Amino acid sequence: MIFSLPKKNKFIYTEVGEGSPIVLLHGLMGGLSNFKYQIEYFSQKGYKVYFLQLPLYTLPQLKTNISGLTNYVIKFLEKVVDKPAILIGNSLGGHLGLITSLKKAQYVKALVLTGSSGLYERSFGDSYPKRGSYEYIKKKAQDVFYDPDIATKELVDEVYETVTDRLKAIKTIQIARSAMKNNLSEELKNIKIPTCLIWGKQDNVTPPEVAEEFNQFIPDSKLYWVDKCGHSPMMEKPEEFNSILYEWLKSREL
Repeated sequence: MIFSLPKKNKFIYTEVGEGSPIVLLHGLMGGLSNFKYQIEYFSQKGYKVYFLQLPLYTLPQLKTNISGLTNYVIKFLEKVVDKPAILIGNSLGGHLGLITSLKKAQYVKALVLTGSSGLYERSFGDSYPKRGSYEYIKKKAQDVFYDPDIATKELVDEVYETVTDRLKAIKTIQIARSAMKNNLSEELKNIKIPTCLIWGKQDNVTPPEVAEEFNQFIPDSKLYWVDKCGHSPMMEKPEEFNSILYEWLKSREL
């Protein structure tokens, strides 16, 4: 199944299926391809699945941060989805889902976090910017996964294009720094929404102790581990991810 990303209502997004809404939120180096298996699966399981392209490189400079991106997600929920949704966020997307749940809980039916930032994250840009080295970028992309072959040439090319574009590189670093400063450890206890944590046991970006801390402090949360898996279980182990999430949603009648 091939998906496109038209611009509608001032947002760039796709919607597939009918039923209870799911909104997919990608990470800092992410995109539509990260969630293709979830779009296909859940749109056939009685859900209306939205993928929202985050405006990482198009927001005004002063709004290119966690707050500006969260406000964008909230506006999308208000103007397009228009009913409480299940938010599924990877990495930065999980972070935005957490803040949305804290600020506008009425728009969130459930929260699903996988490799989410919000507590501690080893930034892709910790040794930026060796921007000219394709092999360096390839190695960094491979390190995100347990199986380095998941980092296809297409994916590496997309990352390389981002980090070698001066404006995109600046905005990427700006967002990453904003995320690292926005630690939610003191606020997790205020999240009352059912929360599913699906985490790669070998995640070396947001390591297992991050998942354990989320699980400890979010009151209504449940943690599931995916073995031989890195930072993006929905990409690396899509069948296992989908099965875990579907069973959790059914158990919560969501």
